[in-house]
Amino acid sequence: MASLRDLGLSEYEARAYRSLLNIGPTTAKELSRASDVPMGRIYDVLNSIEQYNLVRSQTASRPKKYVAVEPATALDRLLDDKKRELDEKAEQYESIVDDLAAELDAAEPVEEQFWTASVGPEETIDLLLERLTAADQDIVMVAADPAPRMDIRTVGDEVLAHLEDALDRGVSVDVLMTRELVASLSENVGRRYQKTLQQREDFAVRTSDAVTGSFNIIDGVEVCIQVPNPLASQEVFGMIDLKDPEFAADVHEEFHPSWERATPLEF
Repeated sequence: MASLRDLGLSEYEARAYRSLLNIGPTTAKELSRASDVPMGRIYDVLNSIEQYNLVRSQTASRPKKYVAVEPATALDRLLDDKKRELDEKAEQYESIVDDLAAELDAAEPVEEQFWTASVGPEETIDLLLERLTAADQDIVMVAADPAPRMDIRTVGDEVLAHLEDALDRGVSVDVLMTRELVASLSENVGRRYQKTLQQREDFAVRTSDAVTGSFNIIDGVEVCIQVPNPLASQEVFGMIDLKDPEFAADVHEEFHPSWERATPLEF
């Protein structure tokens, strides 16, 4: 069950606040008895929850009396405090990530051949987005008709967001796809293409009915190949990611004539 401790109060602070709600305005001595908070701790506890703005005190009275702030207001204040803490933590983590990114990027990239694979639609998209994020020079994307079990509208939005991030990093992007795939994308993708991407010199989209497979070339050295299900060709089985400059160059050489014959996309 949820408790005040989940919002940052200690056990004694939670007991004191609940007791104040039940007994109304009272002195520290009376509150100590009602809440079972030791007398030696009660003033520290009251000062603490007063700093949280959960109680109000009547300083003119002798002895000093305390009253609880209404629960709705008290909970809102605790929630706001927690949100501020989370925002500060998020800023700290973002700063740490920025520092580590600069430090880790200083290492020389490994040039050896390497391959990995993912199986299943979700894992395939995760691998694709990961490799798009890794690009720092250029991306060539070739996309055939969408698989029936893949939510192409959601995927299209995610892919476009990653392509926009890549463009902001100075990566050039060429996309070759079928007209049918264009029609399957969300209206949001079309609007973002028209308003922000169509005029960019480092971003180009062309269409061709000759496209039958889906693959991506990353920085001219890495190829991500989508693998159809051998038992159901219209379903995604997985993706193979192969880092091999020679193979990537061969794939790009095969891609170039199709790109030249394709039609620039216009809405």
